[in-house]
Amino acid sequence: MAKAKDAFRTISEVAEWLDTPTHVLRFWESKFSQIKPVKGAGGRRYYRPADMELLGGIKQLLHVDGLTIKGTQKLLREKGVKYVASLGPSMTAQADAAEDAAQIDVAPTPAPVTAPPAPAEPIPAPAQDALSVAPTTPAFTIDLPLPPTTLPAAMPRLIGRAPADSNALRARAAQIAPLLARLEDIRARMHG
Repeated sequence: MAKAKDAFRTISEVAEWLDTPTHVLRFWESKFSQIKPVKGAGGRRYYRPADMELLGGIKQLLHVDGLTIKGTQKLLREKGVKYVASLGPSMTAQADAAEDAAQIDVAPTPAPVTAPPAPAEPIPAPAQDALSVAPTTPAFTIDLPLPPTTLPAAMPRLIGRAPADSNALRARAAQIAPLLARLEDIRARMHG
């Protein structure tokens, strides 16, 4: 049975809904004072739907849009919790859709009519004296594309992160360029 749309959720349920590890959600709690789950006996966290939508908006900003923690904090201060919450997936819209799907009456489908089973033929005994010869061509082939032998120049910097939107990167190019120059300088000192 599914929970009501206004029911509180545990941290593991929120982590599953957002496809984000629980330790990341606890870290976000320490960085964003606006996330305030109710804590029960023993310190167990219970998230309200509003908390979940705020977490969804924060995930959108950090993981998809590529904002930093400080940039997200600034956006929360300037535009407010409701704005950031509106950027992520909607908990209430998903609950409404699930509720509507549960209310649809589905008529049972009749069982398919099958033909009576054919009479069983005796299985021949294995031939002990005959050796089977392997076919010269394989029974099937798998046609998979080969992985690239080299990565584009920007890829090593993005490994382990969700790809950033190219328009967002272009808009922040002036901010990113000095950081990349510092990273290149550090890399040169480490390897040189």
